[in-house]
Amino acid sequence: MARASGLSESHLHRLFRRWAGVTPKDFLQCLTAEHAKERLRESASVLDASLDAGLSGPGRLHDLLVSLEAASPGEIKSGGEGMVIEWGRAETPFGPCTIGWNGRGICHLAFVEGKDEGQPAELTAEWPRAQLKRNDRDAREQAGLVFDANQRNGTRLKAFVRGSAFQLKVWRALLRIPEGCVASYRQIAAAVCGPEAARAVGAACGANSIAYLIPCHRVIRETGIVQGYRWGSGRKEAILAWEFSRREAMVGMR
Repeated sequence: MARASGLSESHLHRLFRRWAGVTPKDFLQCLTAEHAKERLRESASVLDASLDAGLSGPGRLHDLLVSLEAASPGEIKSGGEGMVIEWGRAETPFGPCTIGWNGRGICHLAFVEGKDEGQPAELTAEWPRAQLKRNDRDAREQAGLVFDANQRNGTRLKAFVRGSAFQLKVWRALLRIPEGCVASYRQIAAAVCGPEAARAVGAACGANSIAYLIPCHRVIRETGIVQGYRWGSGRKEAILAWEFSRREAMVGMR
């Protein structure tokens, strides 16, 4: 703002406070409550257009390039018998995580709290008969591909999931929400089967076992309230703020 007005930051600060009665920072904080609702209104047309076109959206600034592959009924029934899954613990911008993968793609990603307690309970519950091999070194590399666009450098990521046909539809719809935008549960439901299924969409988001990569964090309530995230509402807010800032930075570079 100071550069645009040709003033020093301190001079602008004084003028702004005299004019508005608050500092620029305080003014921005006053707008925070309206931010989520504004993003929701902006995202509606973006989401609708991208779903209609079958694309992630013409203005997507940070495409994760994620393809979703579903486990077969046989693989689900067998509990992953004969399958080898590597897993490990790694740091991310939003705290430590456990991540699991095999030749089909990333099959587990969850944020964790506290000390290392060994094999992730969620992963062993999803694939009880699979052979799990710990590999923290490669886990750090996998996490880097997920969270660091520079490290990814165009690499196409794959997610290997087990879920119902409805859950898969919801998760594929989530992949079409551009980074830095949000959608409501009702909007996702309307795109998948009908707005009356908003509660079922919420359940599908809650069943997502691959944090961040399948972006259930981009779905919020129609009121603009950012809640309902299995890894914590605070973390959901942090991820959305991070994505929004990166989107704005990319816009500024254009």
